[in-house]
Amino acid sequence: RAMSLGAPKHTIVLLQETASKSTRTFSDFESVSDAMNGICQLYEQRLKQMNPGVRNITYDITELYRFIDELGDLCCLVYNGTGAYEPHNKQWVKDRVFAHLKRMAQ
Repeated sequence: RAMSLGAPKHTIVLLQETASKSTRTFSDFESVSDAMNGICQLYEQRLKQMNPGVRNITYDITELYRFIDELGDLCCLVYNGTGAYEPHNKQWVKDRVFAHLKRMAQ
């Protein structure tokens, strides 16, 4: 497994599933990679809920992107090592998720 350059950066995922503010949640992870894995797992859980009879669920990156786009809001706060967290938007998440899945497939 390839290691990213530098130390893992604590990452907080802020997620709002719908337009309703009552669907806001957050999760924290030890690294960006763990956070991307968490987002993929969230999508996989959603697919299992929507397809309860299917044992092996597969999806492609465009379906995952659509899930991300359809979320009410999604933001990652990544610790920058100097006492602050930098915010990142859905496009940044999509880029990192793609790189994460590509690494996992190798």
